Amino acid sequence: MRSLAHICAWAVLILSAAGSSRPAAAGEPGFDPAHRFVVVTFANEPLRAVPHAGTTGSRYGGDSYSIGQSAYARARRVATTYSLRQVASWPIRALAIHCVVYEIPDSRSVAEVVTALTKDPRIALAQPLQEFHTLTDPQQPSSYNDPLYGLQSNLVSLGISSAHARSQGAGVRVALIDTGVDTKHPDLHDRISGTQSFIESQPRPASSYRHGTAMAGLIAAVANNHVGMVGIAPLAQIEVFEACWQLRPNADEAACNTFTLAKAIAAALESRLPLINLSIAGPPDPLLAALVRRGLQRGAIFVGSIAEAATSFPTNIEGVIAVGGSETQRDPQRSAAVLFAPASQVLTLRPENEYDFESGTSVAAAEMTGIVALLLSADSHLSAASIVSLLQETAGAGPSIDAGAALAKLDAERPGGRLASARSAR
Repeated sequence: MRSLAHICAWAVLILSAAGSSRPAAAGEPGFDPAHRFVVVTFANEPLRAVPHAGTTGSRYGGDSYSIGQSAYARARRVATTYSLRQVASWPIRALAIHCVVYEIPDSRSVAEVVTALTKDPRIALAQPLQEFHTLTDPQQPSSYNDPLYGLQSNLVSLGISSAHARSQGAGVRVALIDTGVDTKHPDLHDRISGTQSFIESQPRPASSYRHGTAMAGLIAAVANNHVGMVGIAPLAQIEVFEACWQLRPNADEAACNTFTLAKAIAAALESRLPLINLSIAGPPDPLLAALVRRGLQRGAIFVGSIAEAATSFPTNIEGVIAVGGSETQRDPQRSAAVLFAPASQVLTLRPENEYDFESGTSVAAAEMTGIVALLLSADSHLSAASIVSLLQETAGAGPSIDAGAALAKLDAERPGGRLASARSAR
């Protein structure tokens, strides 16, 4: 695993605080290996809205939630008490806290500082700024008029053609928390409803959006447009929350951290998006876990990639739909709680109007997100638990789930329910 020094790239505040020890790759800021960071949260009683400029704290795009004076003061005192340097901060409305990233400017270890901070009664939570990675392996006659459909063997395994007779994801909004997405790709025309970025503000080329573009294509590439491939939920709408950055040119590997992911997840919750894709994995993270649990309490459905460690975020959180690759040997200790989808050499989009094959459990999670979108389009009241149960009951003998069989069962059980009309994407 790469160190934080080589993969950490986010807000301009961080960039201005940390020097670069090597030239940055295209689209990737460099970091001095000596820099280490901790995330600290404080209970936040926000200020009331002030109708003129000069108010204390930052706001969410014009609404009244802001940093309370007491939280602001505690954050400054903690920095002084523990000889830390504040480099970024943000009020998280969903948890009623003020979140601060501090840099440790001396030789103290992160563990030592976190231990001391945890004992401070002024602090709600203290943890390392952790890193997370997308889970992709390295690259090496139909009812659809999309020319590459014949290469999409994953759609056959998942029963997508029969599923599309009942649902294509119409009316479902999906939050994609990932790298940015090449929104100009012809197979994503009118599929991207919005984008927000939570990393450094400098412009990045479309070529640095490989992973996010690939995941978006798997979920919602336009069907029957005489172009490219078919998405699993081709009528769903994707909103992109850019929290990860590509690690090197012409490669899918990307990374994110606690702070960028927290901002993206909270923004997705604020937007009331019912379905959130997290094709990433990393260590258990208290702040991110709290946000995901809050989203689960509100009825949001999270889909995540499983990693080798059963404790990896986000699939270590009960209620998150965990997805593994159907080609790999499964862990019997947790297979009962995991759904499976193809994850080896699956065709998807590349930036700049290209297509290629992608592997890894990131792929499986994106495919499952598309299938969940099909089910939510058929019945918007389905819960994550009922979706998992339905897909497991209709999986058949193979390891992959069968979306067509699941929708047929749902249709049979709810003959009076609302099913999405079987219409082709245009």
